[in-house]
Amino acid sequence: MAATPASPPQTPPKPTWDPRDPVRPLLRPTIRIRLTLLYGGMFLIAGILLLSIIYLFTAQALSHSAAQLPFKIVTGEVQPTTSWCVLPDKGTGEQFNEAVSVCLRQQTDRALDDLLRRSLFALLGLSIIAFAFGYAMAGRVLSPLGRITRTARQVAGSDLARRIELDGPDDELKELADTFDEMLERLERAFTAQQRFVANASHELRTPLAINRTLLEVHLSDPGAPVELQQLGKTLLATNERSEQLVEGLLLLARSDNQIAERKPVDLAEVAERAVDQVHGEAGAKGVEIRGERAPVVVQGNGVLLERIALNLLQNAVRYNVPEGGWVEVTTEAQHGQAVLVVSNTGPVVPAYEIDNLFEPFRRLRQERTGSDKGVGLGLSIARSVARAHGGRISAQPREGGGLVMRVTLPI
Repeated sequence: MAATPASPPQTPPKPTWDPRDPVRPLLRPTIRIRLTLLYGGMFLIAGILLLSIIYLFTAQALSHSAAQLPFKIVTGEVQPTTSWCVLPDKGTGEQFNEAVSVCLRQQTDRALDDLLRRSLFALLGLSIIAFAFGYAMAGRVLSPLGRITRTARQVAGSDLARRIELDGPDDELKELADTFDEMLERLERAFTAQQRFVANASHELRTPLAINRTLLEVHLSDPGAPVELQQLGKTLLATNERSEQLVEGLLLLARSDNQIAERKPVDLAEVAERAVDQVHGEAGAKGVEIRGERAPVVVQGNGVLLERIALNLLQNAVRYNVPEGGWVEVTTEAQHGQAVLVVSNTGPVVPAYEIDNLFEPFRRLRQERTGSDKGVGLGLSIARSVARAHGGRISAQPREGGGLVMRVTLPI
């Protein structure tokens, strides 16, 4: 007889609570409980006050009605005491009793009207007191939120050392404040690590560029060097100097957390002209014409980084152009209180759904990763970051007939 195979052990059910959370008391003073007690207590107190006031008014109306009857008996005759109580001088007993009943009903109606009027005034007064008390208590309950908001605004101003450190009952607001403090602690550590990395990268990037500059200057100082070698050395020295400026600008951008700390007046037309001069040789080799009018417009920012925007856009416009008869149009102007740099070019047809992908790092049209000699796929990503750091934006639109229209808008 074959042995029955043992059934596999069943996994225990997952707990419905998080074991990492500390054990909390069953009735801890949460915001829900506090608000429930507050609103319930206010409703109970207001109801008691309103009932007490109505009771007092009713007792007063009844005593007043008993003290002031609409008729009185004088020497065996019934005489009315008010103008609205009319009793017949002669008549049967039923007529007399009916007239007395009418007088009593009128007195009751008058007493009820007076009671309703006083009750409405009392309700209005209690409503005003309840709203004032509720406003004060709501401000007291929500005051920790104001403290959290003020701390968040101070942190938004790059003051990561600020903490809420909220005191009080262990409720949802204190839990939110403690979570926010923990997040700030992690952000401060990450920001400190980034600053340390930027400092180390600054040293590692500056050193080889400085060595290259020194070697080039030494070779250029040799009077016996050939003219071709001197010309090449000057070109390499200018390229090295421009690389040093670019590294300084990018490191400045990283240190300032994507905000330009030091701003100077920069003519956007001059920036575009310098970028045109740098790509003029490549454009001539590819048969691409560079045209366009560039009106002077001054912005506040970093000239090296703004030149990098124009250079990246121009390089893309030249490299991604048609084989023959292509052109690139570069214009600068002021529109509606803003400086605008527009780079338009002929080229292949770009689908509208591909526009957003062009600004992603290491991505190009119809390619996920870099794989050609046209670049590394960082030009537009850098241009967008620099534009945002200057408080501007960059947008792209497909041009009818092929190519793109790149528009950079910067505040003046």
